[in-house]
Amino acid sequence: MISGLVQILLFQSLGELISKFALPTLPGPVIGLVLLIIWLVLRKGVNHELALVADGFSQYLGLLFVPAAVGVVLFLPQLKANALAIISALVGSVILTIATSALVVRFLSAKPNEAGQ
Repeated sequence: MISGLVQILLFQSLGELISKFALPTLPGPVIGLVLLIIWLVLRKGVNHELALVADGFSQYLGLLFVPAAVGVVLFLPQLKANALAIISALVGSVILTIATSALVVRFLSAKPNEAGQ
């Protein structure tokens, strides 16, 4: 289990270093996650220790939403004041996401003989 935790922390640390020195606009944990995914793809699987740690983390994932819920309650007056803009942004982003996903699926599911024509 320690080995799996070390792997996760290693990739997060690498992501932080890359973020600090090469890509300051991207968060370090995101870069670390991408590096971890690339590493797992190259290894063609997840080892037992890493899977054990990931399962342990996912059991308590709901606790990460508690601070967000507290923030929503704390800023409720600002949210009410900007409700129309927030709802518009959410609806617009959902529509754009669905449209983009449909285009990507259509592009990726094109038959080989259709792509040549």
